[in-house]
Amino acid sequence: MSQLISRSVYGERDDALFLEEMNDITLHHIEGCKEFARMWPNWQRADKIEDLPFVHVGVFKHLELKTESGDIKHKRVAHSSSTSGISSQIVLDEQSSKLQSESTTKILASFVGEKKRPLLILDSVKSLRRRGEFSARVAAAMALRPLSSDIQFLLEDSEDPESMKWDRLAEMLSNHDELLVYGFSWILWLAWGKKIFPDEVKSILRGKKIHFVHSGGWKKLESIKVSREKFDSALLDDLDYTSKVVDFYGLVEQLGIIYPLCEDGARHVPIWADVIVRDTYTLESLEGKIGQLQLLNSITYGAPYHSVLTEDIGRILPGECPCGRSGRCFELLGRIPKSEIRGCANV
Repeated sequence: MSQLISRSVYGERDDALFLEEMNDITLHHIEGCKEFARMWPNWQRADKIEDLPFVHVGVFKHLELKTESGDIKHKRVAHSSSTSGISSQIVLDEQSSKLQSESTTKILASFVGEKKRPLLILDSVKSLRRRGEFSARVAAAMALRPLSSDIQFLLEDSEDPESMKWDRLAEMLSNHDELLVYGFSWILWLAWGKKIFPDEVKSILRGKKIHFVHSGGWKKLESIKVSREKFDSALLDDLDYTSKVVDFYGLVEQLGIIYPLCEDGARHVPIWADVIVRDTYTLESLEGKIGQLQLLNSITYGAPYHSVLTEDIGRILPGECPCGRSGRCFELLGRIPKSEIRGCANV
């Protein structure tokens, strides 16, 4: 089990300990997953973090990778959304799921606080009822569950932002001054940001303290010319001045690790994870330059998604972030040209 996750979320990481844990996890997957072993047949323990092996994100669309071990209990499968019709399949296990839940809770709490308040989810409760599997959208929403006192699903139809249960929203606003709201970015905009509230809701919404948390869907918003500034401003209009909007980046292939956007435009890396930037053509590790993102974490045991080469591009930011959070941070810049637009985490 990772020794790093018990510490503070952001700070100066013990790189030697992280490398040791990642080497141990890699060996665990080499020994327990024959497909991963075939990808890296001559692997030896890495001397540097950038020498750790990885799986390209696209592999999860074609193989159900699973690491077999005596103490691993696999329980269900997470699916990404996909415009191509082929979704990633991530096999989950009990041990990793507990650590992943703890991880996301700690990361989100560092941005929205630990105080429990009702959580309103812009999705349908029907999304929870698929036995043995669940979507990236549900996983993202339920990451906020430990920070909530109550959970309400506000949509009748998960794909229709206009199916809002206005009476349920009015009831929650009438009974609470502070709320958490989660939604996919484009759904949150269409259901809430466009301000199509009934008059009753508008009147009781004014002055409430709301922390909005959202992820994914920026391509759809860009197509209708909704900037991040316009998005945030519309959500925060008429609310208490302490309200905030938290946008986070994450992949279903890296469950438990998310990267919220801080007030100074950086995405921070928790000390039990890492981000490497690689040259798209040579795969050489880059520092301070734009390249392809590789995401790593030390809390994944049931399948080899501990080190994933994504199709997203970005760069490591130098120095300390003005927001005051220490440790590694990066800038997310988009996707590799001609790569698939991902339904679960569009950027």
